[in-house]
Amino acid sequence: MLTLDLTNAPRWHDLAPGVRVQLRPLTTALMVATRSDPVVEAVPEEASDEERAVAFAKALARRAVLAWEGIGDADGNAIDPSPEAIDALLDVWPIFEAFQLTYVSKGLLLEQEKNVSALLPNGPSAGASDTAKPAHPTRAASKPARTARRG
Repeated sequence: MLTLDLTNAPRWHDLAPGVRVQLRPLTTALMVATRSDPVVEAVPEEASDEERAVAFAKALARRAVLAWEGIGDADGNAIDPSPEAIDALLDVWPIFEAFQLTYVSKGLLLEQEKNVSALLPNGPSAGASDTAKPAHPTRAASKPARTARRG
């Protein structure tokens, strides 16, 4: 069952020990805006899937991150989110992976679910017949099954 969160409130996500970000809900509007982001649209056609994923994740994060904790500059001073800082954060591999797993993949799970084909009562296997005879429930096999010979 699909559970709808009607509050649409931002949520905190832990990305690493001591590092968490407050993100907008992953909505259709957010995904559509990210798909039409100039940086995403500028990715060359010959770019790899990985390059596309990084460009998309950074564009999505720039739209979704509202606040964060546990992130600072080279001197250890806390910094606020900015487009450059968000991109730099996602350049850290474990953070990128955590962002993908805790935020992006939740939205993609629904995408994946709708790609599954339902069983059809009149599909190609509807008229198929069984190839084996049903086993008798009270009678044991009279002799062992034949197996392929080893050669």
